[in-house]
Amino acid sequence: MGQSKPFRATALIVEDDIMQREMLCVLLEESGYDVIQCESAEAAERVLDKNAGALCLMLTDVQLAGRMNGVELAHVAKDRNPRLDVVVTSGRPLRQPLPDGAKFWAKPWAPLDVLREAELAQMN
Repeated sequence: MGQSKPFRATALIVEDDIMQREMLCVLLEESGYDVIQCESAEAAERVLDKNAGALCLMLTDVQLAGRMNGVELAHVAKDRNPRLDVVVTSGRPLRQPLPDGAKFWAKPWAPLDVLREAELAQMN
């Protein structure tokens, strides 16, 4: 008989800055999460179309490669999975409203903030 794999929560990281994206991915992977990473909202939207129900956390920057920004992506994500924990982050004030239940983090934030949020997301 095959052994079942333990459940690992999955996070979607959407960030066009490769250094920040890699740092977030390593941080979450070392904490036991599976991570899907995208540099554009359009790529993340394709992930959401296939896997929205399997995700527990999406962290996105506002400014992204492509036509769609992170706030627009947050709306798409909440439409696909209303229970998804969505965090939008930026070094500038938001100019668009977030969907209900989404959070905004002003940059800079601490890596510990990401780990706390991931832990909360996994409990939901």
